[in-house]
Amino acid sequence: MPNLDSLGQEINRGLNSDNLIDNSKLSAAPDSVLKAPGGSVEAAMAPNKEAEQQELRILRIRRITKRLFGVANCIVSFGQNALAPVANARSMAAIEVAFCASLPLPVEPMIVSDTRAGKWLSNHRFVVGAPYIRFYAAQPIFNDEHIVVGSIALLDYAARAFSEEDRLLLADMGQLVERELHMNEISALQLDLVKKNRHLRRDALIDPVVGTWNRVAITRVLSTEIERCNAEDKSLSLILADLDSLKAVNDVFGLPAGDNVLLKSASRLRSCLRPSDALGRYEGGKFMIVLPGSSHATVMVVAERMRQIVMTQTESIGETAVPLTLSLGTISTDVFPFATIDELITQADLALHSAKNSGRNRVVQALPQPIDSP
Repeated sequence: MPNLDSLGQEINRGLNSDNLIDNSKLSAAPDSVLKAPGGSVEAAMAPNKEAEQQELRILRIRRITKRLFGVANCIVSFGQNALAPVANARSMAAIEVAFCASLPLPVEPMIVSDTRAGKWLSNHRFVVGAPYIRFYAAQPIFNDEHIVVGSIALLDYAARAFSEEDRLLLADMGQLVERELHMNEISALQLDLVKKNRHLRRDALIDPVVGTWNRVAITRVLSTEIERCNAEDKSLSLILADLDSLKAVNDVFGLPAGDNVLLKSASRLRSCLRPSDALGRYEGGKFMIVLPGSSHATVMVVAERMRQIVMTQTESIGETAVPLTLSLGTISTDVFPFATIDELITQADLALHSAKNSGRNRVVQALPQPIDSP
């Protein structure tokens, strides 16, 4: 497998090559994603040089993803049927795009190790006939409202296994695509925040175990985003999430195993978030998630998605399967419009404790009426 650090550097380097990959396989993106008129991705991005660079970065992500997984092709699609035109409708590229277009958008990661083995794809005309596609994997791409708008898909012509690490890597590549789609929506204040953060010591802001923001950094992000959302008359939501069985994992298997569980859990939580959201390790097995522009209804959907993704992916430590669950407390400024930062954190923590005391593995939302302390 290629070195991931070098792949990341390749993504971030200047894009000077014009022959990265055949762009005929990119589908047209909806207006809500790219803020441009309908049509092909090329046409939507043409008037803006920055948008053209964004397109090239997505093309490079596709090329790197193809190389990373060693598959026949990687296709980034938007919408379900509105595909970018291809030069030759009978080409392999056109057939692969048509195959992806014929499938519904995935609402969660979809892995089909052998398309002939299950009922879903075994009768598809491109499986039983030429070009005989045998492997399909897809990661959904979400917009600002956490609505699926597209997918990043892997295709191959031989059945293949797909490990948990592969799933996490595909989710990471999907996040890279989402980040590029959202770059044009970052406000001047957010860009100013990024610029200021470049002058800070990064190692003082990053948790050394999970690689997310640490407590100091995520609290600073919360403060900055509250000020920005108040100035723009937008709501903000906060989640405190705690791994229910982390202490038991540490006690039985040791701290290294617990740290590995934390690292994988952080990656799973991150896969539920937009690029504009922020994730940080608050303490122990507790994470803080800041969602600017999100209402109390939206944050409950996100929190439930986090709970589900942790609960449904059992962790293996050696030969032992260890089930994991997550308890979450949420709060939103559209319900608590006058709360200070400390009050928001306190109320979210009380909601988290309420979830713990009610049996764990659940989401509790802070409401104006007091929640009893444990």
